[in-house]
Amino acid sequence: MQISPQEAIQSAKAVFFDFDGVVLDTEWPIYITWKNLFQREGFDLPPEVYVKCIGSDFETWSPEKHLEELSGKSFDWDTENAARQVKIVQSIEGTPAMPGAAELIQSLAGSQSAVVSSSTHDWVDGWLDKLELTKYLNTIVCRGDAPKIKPAPDLYLEAAKQLGVNPADCLVIEDSMNGMISAHAAGMKVIIVPNRLTKVLDFSSADWQIKSLSSLSS
Repeated sequence: MQISPQEAIQSAKAVFFDFDGVVLDTEWPIYITWKNLFQREGFDLPPEVYVKCIGSDFETWSPEKHLEELSGKSFDWDTENAARQVKIVQSIEGTPAMPGAAELIQSLAGSQSAVVSSSTHDWVDGWLDKLELTKYLNTIVCRGDAPKIKPAPDLYLEAAKQLGVNPADCLVIEDSMNGMISAHAAGMKVIIVPNRLTKVLDFSSADWQIKSLSSLSS
């Protein structure tokens, strides 16, 4: 009989959290800026299409290339992305952590835990500091800390290496297909917590799937 997600948390030697969409709801505001840009050009961007790049980068799937292919136009992406970034930060500023995320991270203080993200340190570290969660984590592993980001296993393997833990003894909490593939490739078990974007995906190969981190922090 498979153990419960709560038991898996308790028995793991280290617990790794994805950041975007797991600790903080950043993915929806990012998606909305892309959706608005597509609509400005007369096109739709369904979640089912956009989710292909969540948890990874534009090498996996690129909304930039997709819009250029649909429109037959070229864009000044430096300008477009700078404008999007302003709107994204404005949307996220002041929002609390995802339900149950802060409580679970805090409850793991004294044991091994980390945030492992395909995003940059500037992005992840800054928001974790604002949420006052950095002090509860043993390490933060981001883009640039390993050769490849998710869906490659490198970031999760680097986190296990930094904490001196066997990858097989680590548990990962993820919200994306790219993240789940990455963790499984690293030999780690995965709890999937789909968010309002990634709920369209089929996570049947996850070890566990729950609706909210609140169920793990109670």
